[in-house]
Amino acid sequence: MPTLQFKGKNIIWNHHLAVPFHTLDEVPELHYIPEKANGNMIIEGDNLIALKALLPQFAGKVKCIYIDPPYNTGNEGWIYNDSVNSPLLKDWIGREVGKDDLTRHDKWLCMMVPRIKLLYQLLSENGVIFISIDDNELSNLISFCNEIFGEENYIATIPRITKKAGKTSDSISKNTDYLVIYKRIGNLEFEKIEIDDEGYKHSDEYEEERGKYKLSQTLDYSSIQYSTSLDYEIEIDGKIFRPGNSTKEEMEERIIRNPKSDWCWRWSKPLYKFGLEKGFVVVKESKNGKRIYTKTYSNAIIENTGSGYQIKLIERKKNATTLEFIENQYSNDNSRKEIEKLFGYKAFEYSKPSSLIKRIIQLASDQNSIILDSFSGSGSTMHALMELNKEDGGNRKCIMVQMPENTTTEPEKNICKDITRERVKRAIEKFSYDSGFKYYRLGIPLDAETMLAGQLPTYKQFAKYVYYLCTGENLDAEDLSAGQAGKINEAEFYVGEYGKQAIYLVYTQDYETLTRLALNLTLAEKIKEQQPGKKRIVYAPSCFLDEEYLIDNQIEYVGIPYNLFQRR
Repeated sequence: MPTLQFKGKNIIWNHHLAVPFHTLDEVPELHYIPEKANGNMIIEGDNLIALKALLPQFAGKVKCIYIDPPYNTGNEGWIYNDSVNSPLLKDWIGREVGKDDLTRHDKWLCMMVPRIKLLYQLLSENGVIFISIDDNELSNLISFCNEIFGEENYIATIPRITKKAGKTSDSISKNTDYLVIYKRIGNLEFEKIEIDDEGYKHSDEYEEERGKYKLSQTLDYSSIQYSTSLDYEIEIDGKIFRPGNSTKEEMEERIIRNPKSDWCWRWSKPLYKFGLEKGFVVVKESKNGKRIYTKTYSNAIIENTGSGYQIKLIERKKNATTLEFIENQYSNDNSRKEIEKLFGYKAFEYSKPSSLIKRIIQLASDQNSIILDSFSGSGSTMHALMELNKEDGGNRKCIMVQMPENTTTEPEKNICKDITRERVKRAIEKFSYDSGFKYYRLGIPLDAETMLAGQLPTYKQFAKYVYYLCTGENLDAEDLSAGQAGKINEAEFYVGEYGKQAIYLVYTQDYETLTRLALNLTLAEKIKEQQPGKKRIVYAPSCFLDEEYLIDNQIEYVGIPYNLFQRR
């Protein structure tokens, strides 16, 4: 498979592995109706670090991701700020990426790749990601996503109308961008959508059960697969009908010569008799005289059971098409109106309309899915999710990540708190959504240096991290998001089970107490009693037991902080 080469690729291709895990700290004063948060999270901070912090709880759990990263037009004022230990990339840090920057595409790729790799890990096996982009980086995005997701998991690139009139370049008005779609690895079926009622406008005595109907086609047609069994006379109300409105003589001549192409009926005699008896055919006047038409009902079809025919009631749906995304309802004109109605002024540039994201969520998730947006901007994704939950009674959960975007000239600027959070809060109030959210900030890194400096995570935060490092899996996200400890038992130093392994963490958030904690004989015997017949993995600051005892009793000791950070 062809691969994309760019300046810095060898440095950042696995940079996501070096990013330390951080705690996610609640900010209670910025929660809004937290008792109804139901897993909705707004996270303030760098999205690269935030995505890594989400892994212990949400790896492989997210059904649908939507992101709207910088398009890299040269006019957006974004800055490459990732902490990469390389002289080449360090020279880029803190500098605004402008149109005349000869390395702007390289910088954009170096920014995007580690984020997409972490998003890939967060997606469930049957998950899907939608990425908004325009011409500036479309080809580069598809190239590196092919490397990460695999070409076989590419779904589509869908154009979207951004506004009715666009900037003109080389005599072409540019008023579209794109949705690039990839699946994770599993089978993917988008939610089918209701058939538009517009075509189903006729009523009859069966409407209550079958719905309205449309005249789909005439019963006769000119066939290249002529069959004498489909060339028969039909009598309705004393009038004789033959395929193609032919005469009896023409019909007899046709049967004798059996040509390769000629008129016949679409339905066999048994199917026609059933359809006539059950009201699926009707005679209508046409420009060529009276013709027999078949009825297509919105909620019923004729089914061949093998031993006869029966009426089957259905919920008629169809696949989404690319055409619907070029409708004006998904344009940025609507997103501007949304923002102005909620804030009373133009509070945010480059926002996407909630109708677009609602449609994406509707297509690619079920009613209990987790939805993630790591370039949240004005908060359209959580707004869209709450609207959809209100419409269909769903229980979807939303995670959004947004940077404050403060600068030396604007030290108090905080997009996440003042725009993202505020937009969702106002939407809940204005549209009476029965929902809320919790607000988080990125906390301390979970690394040896930070712990030895005395900055310690809570037991629950550390336990989730330990479990993920040990197993590659996460503790039950629903239990934890509901504010419960799941199977974590701090008093017993117990974290959880994985197969035939039991995981313990001897730890407290108090530094002085932590220096005195150890895996000793009393604790080891207690763990043996609690977990008979299992391998016991114990994370602790120190161990007072010899190697022979540990081996004989199926106990594996992992030292914290140092040994902990050697990923199992």
